[in-house]
Amino acid sequence: MTTLHFHKYQGTGNDFVMIDDRARQFDITDYKLVRHLCDRRMGIGADGLILLRQHADYDFEMVYFNADGHLGSMCGNGGRCTVAFAKQLHVIQNQARFLAADGPHEARVDADGTVHLRMQNVTGQQVVEEHGIFLDTGSPHIVQFLSPNTLAELNVFAEGQQVRYSEYFREKGTNVNFVEAPATAGQPWQVRTYERGVEDETLSCGTGVTAVALAASRQGATSPVHLRTRGGDLRVSFEAQPDGSFTHVYLSGPATWVFEGNIPC
Repeated sequence: MTTLHFHKYQGTGNDFVMIDDRARQFDITDYKLVRHLCDRRMGIGADGLILLRQHADYDFEMVYFNADGHLGSMCGNGGRCTVAFAKQLHVIQNQARFLAADGPHEARVDADGTVHLRMQNVTGQQVVEEHGIFLDTGSPHIVQFLSPNTLAELNVFAEGQQVRYSEYFREKGTNVNFVEAPATAGQPWQVRTYERGVEDETLSCGTGVTAVALAASRQGATSPVHLRTRGGDLRVSFEAQPDGSFTHVYLSGPATWVFEGNIPC
């Protein structure tokens, strides 16, 4: 039995086991170990696990696993936490260029710890009948806009699971975001998210709030969009293009170190 050193980070309540794997010693095919480390009762507990690895062409590479143990698509909050982790390890100072599952990303860290992560350009939105607006912001997302004063009492697990395993999405799955528009100008958009891979509601989802902000532009929202999740507040800025695409998309918010330790594995 060996001992694995880890760090725990969270971004607006979306939490991750972070491992400095610059020596590339972690077996990325060991899905059982990843599941164990993410288990909230038998392991460390997290929404996902992230390896920070060296890369010849970038400051680092981010390898993201869902809590179910399988390699995942892009994770926005995880990306921000990885940037903060890289700064803690002195891999970067305040600027980063790194590789993730959906391609290269850039980021910067402000003096107050806010991490601004540039997301990929998003080409278009698709209205999926009965389910909502579909966008791919590095991960697939459905956005459903709700009536006022209904989000707080919504059963996100049941409603999100119904969409995620619907006939339309059953093969690949999707994340599902439920949104309530602000009652007055200047207030944040309220968001709750069911995440595939976690298969439950999470306190926040970075690619999810990015999808919500872009979809909200159909309802008059202008950049930057202020969004409130159960884990805290995030901002998304973007440039909307005439063809319906979005460029210069940035996800901004805190990324916080929680603790570190060693675990036998």
